[in-house]
Amino acid sequence: MEPKIPTRMGDGSLVEMTRSEIKADLEEGTMVAAKKAKVPELTQAELGHLLDIYASAARFTAVDIGAEVVLSNDGTGTKHIGNRVQDLQSYETLLGVDIPELWQADYSYKAVKTNVAHEGQSMKIAQALLTNPVQYGAMPDLGRYSKPDGPIPNWSELLPMGKIDEARDAQVEACAMLVEDIDFVADAMIEAGADGIDMDTTGAAGDADFLAALTACRKLRAKYPHLGIEIGMASEFVLGMHGQLEFDGQRLAGMWPLKQLEMVTAAGASIYGPAVNINTGKSTAWNIARAITFIKPAAEVATIPVHVNVGMGVGGVPTCLFPPADATSRASKAFVEILKIDGY
Repeated sequence: MEPKIPTRMGDGSLVEMTRSEIKADLEEGTMVAAKKAKVPELTQAELGHLLDIYASAARFTAVDIGAEVVLSNDGTGTKHIGNRVQDLQSYETLLGVDIPELWQADYSYKAVKTNVAHEGQSMKIAQALLTNPVQYGAMPDLGRYSKPDGPIPNWSELLPMGKIDEARDAQVEACAMLVEDIDFVADAMIEAGADGIDMDTTGAAGDADFLAALTACRKLRAKYPHLGIEIGMASEFVLGMHGQLEFDGQRLAGMWPLKQLEMVTAAGASIYGPAVNINTGKSTAWNIARAITFIKPAAEVATIPVHVNVGMGVGGVPTCLFPPADATSRASKAFVEILKIDGY
């Protein structure tokens, strides 16, 4: 009888599975992803490598010494220790964060615009006290521009009413406003010394959200040739809330990571952050095989660093408030060793 190995489900619950059961989940996860995105399944060697990682009973795992990579982090500095800048210092010094990120609680460029002077002062202080590069981050968050929070008609209300043209026009109008706000905030943060700008959870509101980030990125790259610009995605798939929007002649709706990477690179970004949402009813082994299968075609051809979103509910990490270290460390090791992600 095969021994049981402790492992995790996508909701973080601890379960026991045999090595054969974990192997079956890995095979099913890659098959499901390959069929959906029309990409190749993982090789037997890659599945075997993942099996060794996920069938281990170790409490914590890691890459070998010398195989460490440079990573970016969104949302560091949360007032847990003194103020936000002191928190950034603790992330840098105690946790070894390579690229800390200053952020504001609303985490939206629209909201930050109203408080940009204060954020600029915080960035200036952070630059004086930290050694590592410090970027500023927020979400494009296109939905903030629709009623009742914003001035634009709400396309989520218009679409069920059959007002397709009106819903599309509203998204285009909101997209233009969002580009202006990202540009405004970025200018202020760069003037305060920011080493980079992060557009996090891009595409959360669909293809118009993605278009705004790409357009803003291109504007910033033209003004600041050496600026670090990171575009992190909200999902493995760009929802077609508009459905007809294009960037450089490419339709954005329906893009999987490979095409997302092509657009992010063309826009002038320095780092691409793919995201694959987790299925809470499946094991972390199933989820990691699915995530790596989606991202692998992009990682194989990328000419900019690929920083996979590996956090609560994405990248093979369970959806729970404090993801267990056994799950996060396994996901991190898998992405580094299978996809060869790095920060160079």
